[in-house]
Amino acid sequence: MTTKHLSGKKSSYLPEVLSQQEVLELLRATRNLKHRAVLALIYSAGLRIGEVLNLELHHIDVDRRQLLVKNAKGRKDRNVILAESFLPLFGNYFGTYARKKYFVEGEGGNQYSSASVRAFLKQSCKRAGIKKRVTPHTLRHSFATHLMENGVGLRHIQELLGHARPETTMIYTHIAQKDLLNIQSPLDVAVNKFLNSDKKQENFMLSGNFKG
Repeated sequence: MTTKHLSGKKSSYLPEVLSQQEVLELLRATRNLKHRAVLALIYSAGLRIGEVLNLELHHIDVDRRQLLVKNAKGRKDRNVILAESFLPLFGNYFGTYARKKYFVEGEGGNQYSSASVRAFLKQSCKRAGIKKRVTPHTLRHSFATHLMENGVGLRHIQELLGHARPETTMIYTHIAQKDLLNIQSPLDVAVNKFLNSDKKQENFMLSGNFKG
């Protein structure tokens, strides 16, 4: 995500993402079945909020575990994955709520509002103790970042997100921590060398008190 200052210089900002554990805690803290189904689908399929609100029932193919996203950004259709772990939740939701046309509906079968999604997402974050600023798009960012950390290629992620240009998807190479997690801090290297040396001290802990 790149913006320009008044001086004309570009400044890059990395989008906020949740950890996989935070996503699970968020879903667990979402007590309403409909709300949980919406948030789980946004994250598990990497959908934009407009895409989940416009998703029609006949575009959900449970047998092939795919969703057809119609008229997405750039007026393009695309297929996205339907998570295996989402199916039991979907089955429970499908059997509990009667819907006419859309995956999620408001009163009278009308389309659900994005404001409502943002409101219950905020409540769930509060219950889960998540202090980050989380929006529905944060779940989409998290989906892409976690895919990259799991070794999925950039081209596949671009297709799943529906990005027209690979440059848009490249932002997630700066957020994903797969390679960073394999890098040791020089402090860790120094402490490990000390503990493995002949001068090893019993019960050495960096958090202990130092003698001055």
